[in-house]
Amino acid sequence: MPKPDLKRERLHLTGQVQGVGFRPYAWRLAVAEGLTGFVINDASGATIEAQGSADAIDRFARRLPAELPPLAEMRQCRRSDLPVLTGEEAFEIRASAGGELADAQVTPDTAVCDDCLTEMRDPSDPRYRYPFINCTNCGPRYSIIERIPYDRPNTTMADFAMCDLCSRQYSSPADRRFHAQPIACQACGPTCRLIDNQGRAIPCDDPIAEASNLIGSGRIVAIKGLGGFHLTCRADIDNVVRRLRLRKGRDAKPFALMVRDLEQARQLCEFDADVEDVLAGPVRPICLLTRKPDAPVAESVAPGLKTLGIMLPYTPLHHLLFDGDLPALVMTSGNVSDEPLIKDNAESVAHLGQIADAILLHNRRIARSIDDSVVQVGKDGPSVLRRARGYAPRPVRLTGNNEKTSVILAVGAEMKNAVCLYHNGRAVISEHIGDLKDGRVYRHFMGVISDIETLADLGPEVIAADMHPQYLSGEYAIRRAAGKLSGRPALPIIRVQHHHAHVVSCLAEHGRSDEVVGIACDGTGYGTDGAVWGCEIMRASPAGFARLGHLRYFALPGGNAAAVETARPAASLLWETFGKDCRLGRSGAESRQLKKGGTPLRSVPAYRLMSIDEDRFAGLVEQLSSGVNCMPSSSLGRFFDGVAAICGLAERNRYEGEAPMLLEGAITNGVRDEYPFTLTDTDPFEIDYRPMIEGIVRDIADGVTTGIVSAKFHNTVAAFLSSSAKRVAQVCNLCSVVLSGGCFANQYLSRRLTNLLEADGFEVLTHREIPCNDGGIALGQAVIAAAEYKIEEQI
Repeated sequence: MPKPDLKRERLHLTGQVQGVGFRPYAWRLAVAEGLTGFVINDASGATIEAQGSADAIDRFARRLPAELPPLAEMRQCRRSDLPVLTGEEAFEIRASAGGELADAQVTPDTAVCDDCLTEMRDPSDPRYRYPFINCTNCGPRYSIIERIPYDRPNTTMADFAMCDLCSRQYSSPADRRFHAQPIACQACGPTCRLIDNQGRAIPCDDPIAEASNLIGSGRIVAIKGLGGFHLTCRADIDNVVRRLRLRKGRDAKPFALMVRDLEQARQLCEFDADVEDVLAGPVRPICLLTRKPDAPVAESVAPGLKTLGIMLPYTPLHHLLFDGDLPALVMTSGNVSDEPLIKDNAESVAHLGQIADAILLHNRRIARSIDDSVVQVGKDGPSVLRRARGYAPRPVRLTGNNEKTSVILAVGAEMKNAVCLYHNGRAVISEHIGDLKDGRVYRHFMGVISDIETLADLGPEVIAADMHPQYLSGEYAIRRAAGKLSGRPALPIIRVQHHHAHVVSCLAEHGRSDEVVGIACDGTGYGTDGAVWGCEIMRASPAGFARLGHLRYFALPGGNAAAVETARPAASLLWETFGKDCRLGRSGAESRQLKKGGTPLRSVPAYRLMSIDEDRFAGLVEQLSSGVNCMPSSSLGRFFDGVAAICGLAERNRYEGEAPMLLEGAITNGVRDEYPFTLTDTDPFEIDYRPMIEGIVRDIADGVTTGIVSAKFHNTVAAFLSSSAKRVAQVCNLCSVVLSGGCFANQYLSRRLTNLLEADGFEVLTHREIPCNDGGIALGQAVIAAAEYKIEEQI
């Protein structure tokens, strides 16, 4: 007979509870509380049956969410009573019965934990100064798994047989390394070696210490890390950083930095406790932070910008590297600019030997290359701009989107590409892939698709792609839909409008499917009228959208060239505003006034506001007047480019978004003034920017500082977007606004617009874990395609 005070309960847990050491954690708590029963993974999380006194079960249930392993997250715990079982003597970890989610087994790579670092610093520990120390709570996962299930033979650690110590720890539920697949030590695990840029061994007792010495002396060293190689050098010596730029072919794009600890980070940037939590947390992303004026960093690290991208060490090897008392280090991707990240030893000399003076290798294979993630931290927490290491491939559960759906493969955009596999309200979003126009990146894109299908154990039934006719992701989708890819059956294809996908990606992230006011602002997206859209005000939901307003069209002379040469959109904005008098920066009314003997404005020829000669400006004006190769556009990104050129800040975008970043960086704080603008009464309405451009030209001609002009410009963009949202909300009786698109990476604009909208009583939805830029497009495509395909099936 069971004891009269015995009780048995089932606890069903949802959240991130698979592949994160949750079952051994639950086992240890249950044993500590004297409970019997079991823990097992299931299709929606984990199930525990616990038997013991009522008080012990209550304590166990309270401790479960309070003492979770670092990587676990418990969203819900449902408790129910069960009959007491007789004869049960222990609590056990049961093997999964096969119903668990395949993608839940594949968790992101995580920074080395404090427990492992303490052991690594202990001379008496068998893993003293071991650069690959890890446990169930930290270390490589996604970068080493080759197939599911996530067991050691299916990872790149299969190359290393466990020694007796590692095998004992791996097999003991009481040990922190229970079922830690990458477990290793000095006796049985991966090792490092140092070579020169010709592939010859550099003799030394400690390859990491020698690499640190080389970096400290001003050399460039390629270092094999978690998801690929980094190129590393001192960040405080300008000629060293410039040498790296020259060799890597990276003219101006800012470099990321790695610092030893939070104290060293505070010497470079200003940040608060919320940022500390992100910098020093288990993900360790690159955080974009405000640079201190006296920061000991070379200007060539981030030329012209007020921000620096900072991250802390996230592998044991990084921590050992900083034992050499190094300053802040440039830690940039190991590749020639715009090429894929190098991950294999065999490729390192051929591709990085021309850049680095030495290469620090290790012999643990990397299954897939993964860049560092990039975040901004605002008042509501971090917002991910590049979703990669530490985030991918963590599934996104779209709360409220739990209906059964077909398996959707969404192939994303052309730039900042990522892909998404969506099924039954659960989205697996790949790591950042990059710009598909490079052939090697495109091949990587195809490999990632195969990878994500294999690891999620799902075959797509529908494919979703952008409606742009020339996107390479779209070309892949067309070929696959037609059954023209080897081993791939034909699939239905759904084409999705770019800015609709932007808005829905944000909606989906918040678990919403209701209709909202959508504001999508970016550099380019193919519109339903064939124009280049990029500042769109819409009524939107996953089921559809209506374009109700947009920025007044202006031409892009030279098409895609206008995304690089900022004088092109600048000339177009001046042409739209001043017509044939754009060379003088005078409106038609002012010209008529001058002809009648009026007083001339204090103005200068408009082309002199930019770094462009008169002949070239005249050529652009002639092209605009003829309309030859002039694509109409409502792009806010190109609008920013043009204004940056008019302000004399940027002749060209040497990297994507440079001109808008310089324009944001020039802002003088405390300015509240705006330029005039109008909203037309047309359908759809237009945001008429011409009074705004006229005011900018007048201010510059009158000697107003660039900082004040930039602040007024940003204030005006926020004002016309807020006014546009209010117009749509009033017409459509809506009270929620979604902000999406790459322009909202601009923190000043995003913060000011959010404040304006919230002051008017709107609920404002912005991105957090899904990028606001094209890295989030695939999620929106997938959710829209799921809604559309369901509708089609019902017809």
